[in-house]
Formats: sequence, structure tokens, C-alpha cells
Amino acid sequence: MLRTGCRIEKKTRFEASNRRKDEAIVNAIEPDITPELAAAHGLKPDEYARILALIGRTPSFTELGIFSAMWNEHCSYKSSRLHLRKLPTKAPWVIQGPGENAGVIDIGDGLACVFKMESHNHPSFIEPFQGAATGVGGILRDVFTMGARPVACLNLLRFGAPEHPRTRHLVAGVVAGIGAYGNSFGVPTVGGSTNFDKSYDGNILVNAMAVGIAKANEIFYAKASGVGNKVVYLGSKTGRDGIHGATMASAAFDADAEAKRPAVQVGDPFTEKLLLEACLELMQTGAVIAIQDMGAAGLTSSGVEMGAKGNLGIALDLDRVPCRETGMSAYEMLLSESQERMLMVLDPAKEREAEAIFRKWGLDFAVIGETTDTLRFTVTHRGQVKADLPIKELGDTAPLYDRPHIPSPKQAPIDPASIAAPIPHAEALARLIATPDLCSKRWIYEQYDHLILGNTVQAPGGDAAVIRIGDGPKGLALTTDVTQRYCQADPFEGGKQAVAEAWRNLTAVGARPRAITDNLNFGNPEKPEIMGQLIACIEGIGEACRALDFPVVSGNVSLYNESSGSAIAPTPAIGGVGLIEDVSLTASLPFKRPGETILLIGETAGWLGRSLYLREICGCEIGAPPPVDLAAERRNGDFVRGLIASQTVTAVHDISDGGLAVALAEMAMAGAIGASIEISPSLPTPGFLFGEDQARYVVTAAPESAAAIRDAAERAGVACEIIGATGGDTLTLSAGTAILLDDLALANEAWLPRYMAQSHS
Repeated sequence: MLRTGCRIEKKTRFEASNRRKDEAIVNAIEPDITPELAAAHGLKPDEYARILALIGRTPSFTELGIFSAMWNEHCSYKSSRLHLRKLPTKAPWVIQGPGENAGVIDIGDGLACVFKMESHNHPSFIEPFQGAATGVGGILRDVFTMGARPVACLNLLRFGAPEHPRTRHLVAGVVAGIGAYGNSFGVPTVGGSTNFDKSYDGNILVNAMAVGIAKANEIFYAKASGVGNKVVYLGSKTGRDGIHGATMASAAFDADAEAKRPAVQVGDPFTEKLLLEACLELMQTGAVIAIQDMGAAGLTSSGVEMGAKGNLGIALDLDRVPCRETGMSAYEMLLSESQERMLMVLDPAKEREAEAIFRKWGLDFAVIGETTDTLRFTVTHRGQVKADLPIKELGDTAPLYDRPHIPSPKQAPIDPASIAAPIPHAEALARLIATPDLCSKRWIYEQYDHLILGNTVQAPGGDAAVIRIGDGPKGLALTTDVTQRYCQADPFEGGKQAVAEAWRNLTAVGARPRAITDNLNFGNPEKPEIMGQLIACIEGIGEACRALDFPVVSGNVSLYNESSGSAIAPTPAIGGVGLIEDVSLTASLPFKRPGETILLIGETAGWLGRSLYLREICGCEIGAPPPVDLAAERRNGDFVRGLIASQTVTAVHDISDGGLAVALAEMAMAGAIGASIEISPSLPTPGFLFGEDQARYVVTAAPESAAAIRDAAERAGVACEIIGATGGDTLTLSAGTAILLDDLALANEAWLPRYMAQSHS
């Protein structure tokens, strides 16, 4: 007994000695709070003054970090909230709109689709593998936090010019990171969009989207309720990775981007899979009152958001937080963005049951606080109060700005007749489909497992991905879209077009478009011209969503995407979700058989402004982008969807980048069947072949059905003309203008693998 007591006494003395050392280290690194230190935390002078007035004293170092995290652009949306309110977010099928971890729509049969898109732009530029991987991990948590099992991932990637010295490295790292996390977690990556543009040279975009399925009456929310309920930490231990990640995401890059590497989180997809299963099992017990993913700003944002939404206070004791590193300060623990962590408010009666579930899955479970009636966010560490702040002002009443803005100057339309073809049309087509934007992205998507779970009906490479919902006939169509060169020239029309493009891609596989998530990627909102771009794009998105009954149910705003004062092109990414009643009746883009009639749906005016033909073949980026007639979009889309449902058409493809010629080439290459078309005599040939007029589709049908389709289109007020037939091994654009399919396919497939191989030479 005496020896045991001595061991205990010695151990206690040893721990006390270590604790004193840790306290000395922590106290030594807490600097004096000055306006300069506040500025280093991303807080403007007026914001720091507001903090002083709000709390009536100088904040502690930990409190300064909390304000920095909660009031930065990434968490508070202080520059965009005012304008996001203009977006339509309601419909009879919307269960949960913006404001939660993810949006939720009713898809019938007692089921709901849960989905969201988020950015991991800055981390992916600094450390592409981990930045992209943790972007996938974070968006997956947003979905299963709501009680949904993830069923699909998508992405939207924008890289700098191919000739930029960092582009290959960034492409390789981002693609590997997305594949490593999604493949290991066990969710298929089924779709995406990848472009290259010099505006992203110093600030790439990595937008990740996740989709899950849940029972419509079993959705879980972040709103805490009940005073005195336990606040429980779940998942992995807290480390020093990702500290100030949210703050970094709310600042432009300068020459010191590499120095920000420690702010990039490190992910573990295998732990995330365990966390998914543990959370879903726990949710079935009825123990969960509220749940929040520890994403941007980590423990701070999750605690504040749960309390603020529930009009409650939150009291945390950081001594109970599981840490993987010794001597962590309160500041570090609160701002760490270590991955695979959750915060929950649990029913006290089910605490033991909940703990047993998490211990079974090998995950940490720790009661670290409780809900209070104080409306304060209080934090203690080593017996000291490190933070005592008003929770509502940290959360849902954070600063809100109506920033100065100026509209983008309008561009003059380009007369198609003024554009002469500098090279033969066949050569122009071959060159276009070998460009970085239009080349095959097979090298990318073959690194992703798009078949795991066994429900992928249409894999990457088409207009939209299609997945089956469980064992029934229903399915979801999924897409990500934006044409940033349109948004650069006319943000309002570009915002409309991004939504219309998503609408068309879902329609082209036979889905009924239901809702979107967005990821608004822009430069510095403190510059009036950038703020003007953001506002105009939001207004364009809103107008399109209202016209198409296509509400916004979730989203993300990523600002300060610029380096050394140069902003990215405005890039409001749209993630679209559509519902399919029977996946066996979907359409796809490959030509199916020779001898079928090719029909062009929609009006063709030969619009070449801001087209890829103008940029890649004529060497100029001028003119207004194509206007978007939303009434025509809806009318033409509904008509095409009807053709698909009646099985009247055999192949469908929407017309977008590169115009009609590129759409035909993609259909021919996919089906390994050629085609011959007739040029419209009423339009200049470059405009007819390569113009990017909106609201258009190419469809094929049996010859005996073609006249009936044209007659039905006329009755519906839809422009429709027969332009050619499938067959042969060439694509013939006009008399004497033909190109072998094998040559087209070689040009289309070769660019990306050849480009990436150069990085190893």
C-alpha cells in the first residue's frame, strides 16, 4: 500500500510539474493585445473598435482569436449576406434551405437528398494534396452531420495557365488528394468540371460537392436546445494543424503563400469513415439533440453556431478536449481545424449509450461542456477563464457590410458576319477539342473510383452523372457548372448562364431539375469592381433560379481569391441536382447507331462573343457573352425532357462550349459513329458551327420519328430543325469538310496525359 501510494504521489507531482511548465509556456506566448495584433488577425480598425465597445474591455489573446475566426469572411459572410438574401430558397420540395450544414430536398418515398458545395481554394494552392483531400472530407461531414449517408461526390476545379510553372504540380496534387480521400472513404466521385485560365495562376479553385440520402423525417440540425445539456466532443483528437485556416481563407495571397502551409489541415479518410458509421448509429438511438461538424474555425465555430442558433449559451472546459499534442493553449485548441471531429448536444439520459457507440468505433468521446441560459460563450482552461463573450454577436449577428460596388462595363455584341474563318472548319474543330478546356478529362476522373457502392448509372464524361437511389427505379442526376469567361464579360448574364447550364445538363439525361447549391468564388470584395461582379452574379443566379423553379438550398462564398493584387475571373460555381423517376429511361450523349436523324433544338443566331472559337482560333477575347433567354430555356428543356421520357430520342447532348460542331464531335467520339450535317445557308459558317447560343440541344432519333418531333416542337413553340444523319467514320461539317473520328479522338484524348507526363520528364 505504501509503495502504491508513493507511486501515486510521485506521478501527481510529475503531472503537476508538467502542468506548471505547460502553463508557463502558454502564458509566455500570450502577447499584449494591440491594434496591430488585431490587424494581424484580419480585423479592420473599425471591427477592433466594435469589439472593444461590445465587451467593454480589451479582449484576451484567446478572445481575439475567437473574434478573428468568427468575424472573418469565410465564417460570417459579412460582405455577401446582404445580397444572398435575394436568392430564392423555397419550394414545396425544399425541406431545409441555406443556414444549416447542408440543404435538403424531398425526393419522394419518404426520402430526402442532402447536398452542399464548399471551397478549399487557399489550402489547395499551398498544399494541393492535403488541401483537396480535406476539402472532400469537410463536405462529406457537412452531409452526414444532417443524418444522411453520402452517396456521391463531385468537384469543380480551376487551374492556372498550362504554361505556368506551378500548374502541373497543382493538378497532380489536387487530383491525387481528391481521389485518395474519396476512394478511401468509400464514396464514388461521379462528376466534375475542370478548366484552365491564367487568372487562376496564383489562386486555384477547388470546390467540392457531396450528396447524401436520408429519411425525410430524420434530418438532424445544429440548433442546440435545453439548458444544462451536455456538449460532447466526438471523433479524432485535436492537433495544431489548420490553426487560422478560416482566417487564411479570408485573405488574399501575397508572395508569402508558402509560409501559410501550417494552416492547411491533414485528413484521414479511414477515421472519417468510422466517424460516419458512429454518427449514423448514434442518430438512431434518439440521443442527438444537435450536431455540428467542426469545420472552418473548428471548436469555436461549432460551439458558437450551435448555441447562437438555439438562443443558448455554451460553456466549454478545454481541459477535457482530447489532444494529440502536449501543451496546447486555449487559443490553439479553439482555432485548430484538425479533421474528422464533431460537436454534439446529447440527451443526458443517453450519454452512456452514446459513449459506448463511439468507443466501439475506436473514436474519442468526451463531455467538454454544457448548454447554459446566459447567451455567453465561455471557455475555461487550466482553471482560468480564457473567454467570456456574447454568443449572438459572435454568431448570427456578426458584422454585415453593404460594400461600395460598381457595375462591370457592358461589352458590345459581335456580329457573326464580321468573323472570317482564319483556318478550315475541320482544322478549327480538331484544334478546339484538343484545347485544355475541351480536351478529355479521362486522366483526371479515372483516378477517382466512380463505381463504388454500385449505384452509378452514368459515370463521368457525360452531361450529368446519374446514380440510382437504393434498389428502386429512382435516381439522381448531378452536375457542376460555370463559364467564368462569360461572368468576366457580363457577371449578370454569366450568373444566369451558370444556372441555365446546370439546368440543361440535368435535362439532357432526362432529370427534372430540383435545386442547386452554389460556391461563389470571387476576388477582394473591398474593391468596388469585384463587389460589383459578386452582386451582379448573385442577381443573375437569382433571376434564373426563379424562372426555372430551381431554388438555392445551400452554398458557400469564397472571397479574396487573388494573389499580388490580381483577382481570379468571377466564378460562381453551380452544383445542380435533378430527380429521375426511372433510371432505365435516362438519355446519354453517344450516337447509338448509324442512319439516325440529327435534330437541332433551339434558336441559332451564331453568337460568337466570348466563345472558345474566338479565343482559341481567332486569338481574341472580345464581345458580350451569349444572352440567356430563360423562357426559352424552360420551354426547350421541358420539350427535350418529354422526348426522353417517351423514348422518342436515342441520344441527347446540350450545346455549350465550342458550339454545335464540338457537341457533334463529342457525341460522335463517344459512340464511335460518324455524322454528316448541312450548314444553315442563313448564317455565316463560323457562327453556325461554333457559336455558343444558349438553350440548345442536339438529339438523334429514328428517321421515321424525325418529322413528328419537328411537328411537336412547332406546336410547343420550340425551334427545331433536321440538320443531318449519323453514320460513317468521319464527321462531315459541310461539302469537302470532313475529319476522321480516329483523328478527332486522338486529338481529344492526348493533350492532358501528354501535358501531365511532362512533369516527370
